[in-house]
Amino acid sequence: MGGKRVGLRELSRRAVREEITDAATALFAERGFEATTVDDIAAAVGMSQRSVFRYFATKEEIVLGHFGVVVDDMPAALRARPADEPVWTALRRVLDVLVARAEAPGHQHWAAPVHRMVFETPALLAGYLQKLHQTQDAVVTGLRERAASAGAPYAPDDPTPRALAAAAFGCLVAAQHSWIASGGKGSFAGALDRAMGAVGPRGERRTP
Repeated sequence: MGGKRVGLRELSRRAVREEITDAATALFAERGFEATTVDDIAAAVGMSQRSVFRYFATKEEIVLGHFGVVVDDMPAALRARPADEPVWTALRRVLDVLVARAEAPGHQHWAAPVHRMVFETPALLAGYLQKLHQTQDAVVTGLRERAASAGAPYAPDDPTPRALAAAAFGCLVAAQHSWIASGGKGSFAGALDRAMGAVGPRGERRTP
């Protein structure tokens, strides 16, 4: 019972964090990062500034929380892929977690401006890339577990899983730059398909 209560509490906390990040993201897209205050964000969600800071330590963290909530789901998305699916295909589907968020109804009008804001603000970009790196490490672990479960484990010194994950995440960043350049008018999924298609799964094993 205690475990269930903790789980529900964490679920509730995540829901509040998402509510704050959604409201903040809309304000950032409309007014810009510097012009938006934590008081503005608190008012948008009906909270006090102090309450907002219970969920996010800084304004930068609120922006990155929008991405963090999404990329945290990527390792689970990898575990959910079919065991016999080609690795490169599985990685492409894992990145759909972020695509779905960016192209979700009601998000399109601010998704591209917020991406641009993150990539043009050094502190935000540094935090975002750090988050991607942490997620990439988790995906590498997932690729190794996937290979071991299939009876064809990677050797400890085999660079293949890390190389594939790094290439996929590099394609993600390249697609984001492309999508930003289009002003968000093109398809984020299409940009990602083109980026991953340009690299190709040359080093993957079809059944890891």
